[in-house]
Amino acid sequence: MDSDKPHSPSTKTHCVEPEPVADACRVVPCMDAVVKVFCMHTEPNFSLPWQQTRQYSSFSSGVIIGGRRVLTNAHNVEHHTQVKLKRRDSDTKFLATVLAMGRECDIALLTVSDDEFWEGVSPVEFGTLPALQDAVTVVGYPIGGDTISVTSGVVSRIQTLQYFLTSELLGLQIDAAINYGNSGGPAFNDRGKCVGIAFQKDTSDDTDNIGYVIPTPVITHFIKDYEKSGAYTGFPELGIKWQKMENPDLRKAMGMKPYQKGVYVKRVEPTTPASGCLQPSDIILSFDGVDIGNDGTVPFRHGERIGFSYLVSKKYTGDKALVKVMRDSEVHEFEITLATTKKLIPGHLKGMPPSYYIVAGFVFAAVSVPYLRSEYGKNYEYDAPAKFLAKHFHAMAESPDEQIVVISQVLAADINIGYEDISNSQVVSFDGQPVKNLKNLVTMVENCNNKFFKFGLEFGQIVILETKSSKAATQDILAAHCIPSSVSDDLKA
Repeated sequence: MDSDKPHSPSTKTHCVEPEPVADACRVVPCMDAVVKVFCMHTEPNFSLPWQQTRQYSSFSSGVIIGGRRVLTNAHNVEHHTQVKLKRRDSDTKFLATVLAMGRECDIALLTVSDDEFWEGVSPVEFGTLPALQDAVTVVGYPIGGDTISVTSGVVSRIQTLQYFLTSELLGLQIDAAINYGNSGGPAFNDRGKCVGIAFQKDTSDDTDNIGYVIPTPVITHFIKDYEKSGAYTGFPELGIKWQKMENPDLRKAMGMKPYQKGVYVKRVEPTTPASGCLQPSDIILSFDGVDIGNDGTVPFRHGERIGFSYLVSKKYTGDKALVKVMRDSEVHEFEITLATTKKLIPGHLKGMPPSYYIVAGFVFAAVSVPYLRSEYGKNYEYDAPAKFLAKHFHAMAESPDEQIVVISQVLAADINIGYEDISNSQVVSFDGQPVKNLKNLVTMVENCNNKFFKFGLEFGQIVILETKSSKAATQDILAAHCIPSSVSDDLKA
């Protein structure tokens, strides 16, 4: 019912007595620690990287933890310009500071400097990982009202989930309703302990009432990482692509004994420490003493198995792991330092604005997931060209600073006539030299003393422009499009 709509004179209304406070407190003892998060966002425009998109606002949920800190989802405060928190029992919104953001695990840590915010509130206590069919209560501020909301359900599945692009971390599937605004709100067990925070729901047409919760092992890993390093360093990866070995002929051909199990290494990330130890065609038998099944799972709890990436995700960046492999029918053990992997097409820019370079109206940019989303929409994984998707899902960076550089668009001018239709074409060389990244391209172009600029593009296409006239035309093109600089700040140094 619309609260602003007057009642008809003939309508009979009845006063409803409020529930006793004691009854409300029994639902969730730590409900007062749940806060509403108000955020103003200003996102970069990745298609026009010299400007920002229009500011917009959002609301979500968070939960107070120890150390005068608040947990919420990273996506709730992404590209924030202002964050405010409001307690359930207060009419005041308090300015908050973002201490750390883990985009791979979708967790952010906030704090408030105003002492009044912390008065009279107790932080939540974390519980252990729940079991299947354990009751959970999700608390937050979802769409549909301004007051706190409570929904209940059970844990229906525990497995490794794809959090952010290719990040696989432990997650809980529950059947309690999770709606817009619930993100970042806590999930309590029946003893009032926080067992996770809500972060997404399944919106596909053939599912119903499927929500996902970030469990306490992932949360505590994030918090300990921040406390140990003073910043979020990420969840490490082994740095390999592997396949299952469920086929008996495959195992026999690889020389495996009947009692041996493991996974087949297809490729090794060149930028990870594992590249100095592991090789394609290796068979990983165990990780830190835990045997890996032919389907890539390891024992989890009584009667349960889980993907072996769970063992890797429990480690911290810089930790070492003992990996047993079979190579040419011989068993070897390697102590491998674990690290985060460098993606050829990064999933995010850690909150930094996009880089760009403009010469003669040609706009050069580095490809990232936010760039693909800007160019091809939120369904970029289906709508982007196959050449980008193949690199996104399968290509590996050969060096930590490698980027895919493209001509994003051409700002039409007399100097670039005939090239106006070039869009999102990869630049593979300049003056015969390979292009490693955008900064490398800027350096080569700016230092070019040849009569012509010669850009080599994918599929054999070339762009040739007179050097002197191209540089002269650039300033007029920038002025015509109200672009303040031909190069982003990070590339000026």
